[in-house]
Amino acid sequence: MTPRPTGRVTLKLAIVGGGRACRFFLKLVSLGNLSFLQLDIIGVCDINPEAEGFRMAQQMGIYTTTDFKDLFALKELDGIIELTNNRDVLVELIQLRPARVGIVEHNIGRLLRNLFTVDQKLKSAEQKIVFEKALRDFLIQQNQQCIVVINTDFSIEAVNAAYLSTVKKKRTEVIGAPCYRVIHGLDAPCDTLRNGLVCPMLETLRTGRSATGIRSVAMGKKVSAFHDIVTYPVRDSTGKTVRVIEIWRDIGREISSRLEKRERELKSDLNKLIQEDRLISLGKLVASCVHEINNPIQGLLTFSHLMKEMLSADTLADAEVSKMREFAGIMAEELERCGKIISGLLSFSRETHNVYKNINLNDVISTVIDLIRHRIELQDQHLRLDLTHAPLFIHGDMNRLQQCFLNLMFNAIEAMRPGGRLEIVSTCNTDHQIAEVKIRDTGHGIPQEHLGHIYDPFFTTKAMGEGTGMGLSIVYGVVKNHQGEIKVHSDLGKGTTFTIQIPLASPMHGHAV
Repeated sequence: MTPRPTGRVTLKLAIVGGGRACRFFLKLVSLGNLSFLQLDIIGVCDINPEAEGFRMAQQMGIYTTTDFKDLFALKELDGIIELTNNRDVLVELIQLRPARVGIVEHNIGRLLRNLFTVDQKLKSAEQKIVFEKALRDFLIQQNQQCIVVINTDFSIEAVNAAYLSTVKKKRTEVIGAPCYRVIHGLDAPCDTLRNGLVCPMLETLRTGRSATGIRSVAMGKKVSAFHDIVTYPVRDSTGKTVRVIEIWRDIGREISSRLEKRERELKSDLNKLIQEDRLISLGKLVASCVHEINNPIQGLLTFSHLMKEMLSADTLADAEVSKMREFAGIMAEELERCGKIISGLLSFSRETHNVYKNINLNDVISTVIDLIRHRIELQDQHLRLDLTHAPLFIHGDMNRLQQCFLNLMFNAIEAMRPGGRLEIVSTCNTDHQIAEVKIRDTGHGIPQEHLGHIYDPFFTTKAMGEGTGMGLSIVYGVVKNHQGEIKVHSDLGKGTTFTIQIPLASPMHGHAV
């Protein structure tokens, strides 16, 4: 948002859902803006290019697309209004949006349309005062989301019933009290929250802009509820921020964390996440396997031409027969090699149900190494594989563990430059009945301030388009589902070591479940 000299705030918004509601919204925006708010609609998305709002946007010269992810590239985009009334679309928008972009769901979109209509009728200063009070009362009474109005001294001015229910306090305990005391029990404003997340309230006071963040509210001794928070500054006629409105959206089902609740929710959706992540990994594997398959194919063509020339003669000498046998043997080996690569890719891409049984952990690692070995060679890196001679039997799911190790190895490869070294070492701790696997790389390492967040869903230090941030969350979930532990040690500029420990199989786990 950018304050204009008139004191109005400009919001650059896009709309997902180009139907009748979109058309009505565009029409109201074209008639005039709120006295304290300037809205610019810079993009519209709908899967149906013939939708009436979609067509109207095209006529108005507004950018249109059938894929809402294209909207994230719009310059200075502040937020997206979701008008489809489809929860799946809303969840996907929340998961994929850049950190700077807020999401406004359809019921708030209806509120904005109503505000435009009412604002056109306001003629006097007295009416505007009545309108602003009605606006605040309307906002804080929305029962689907937590709404809280906070003064610049952090005292809470107004809340709705949903907020009181979430923080489990009475209205008399909340009104007038500092927000940091109500939420976190602190005696001073929190510069950062307990998980190291920036406080959106502080960010809005500092920048004068809308901000977003994630906040946890204790629901018991071990359980916390997580909310996605969007803050909006309220300005006076001079453009000075006098209050901040916080809107909380419960995202307990949309993200997972290292805490028990997020871990539980991650387990319920883990199989689907793993399959989606496997398809992403498959794309990476195919790129390198194409080169690996091309070499034996070229060899097969060469040998077939040589054999064709030999067979063109009326008779074959003993030396030529011997040569043809040699060629046939090599061709058979190369064909088996191609078949093994293709079978590995097909097996890896196939969606399977959870099957827990006794498996050799070394076999899991070897299968993954077969898939990525050529990629390591293409990037001029070195591989050291040191697996126990004796089998490491654990009770687990082959496909899940393959994806777990593939993610860790892909991360290691991508973190290293040419000449880097990847080491995979497996050991058996018979005293504690644990199988241990260490994956070491000589890459750029992980900064200390990021180590506490690497397993958080959607956390990534990669540029947009290079990763979703779900890889290590899946790794964490898979290891925990196998009653295991994962540890990480990293030296910036030297490399990273991930250590995975999984209990060895017990005799009672002799059959698949």
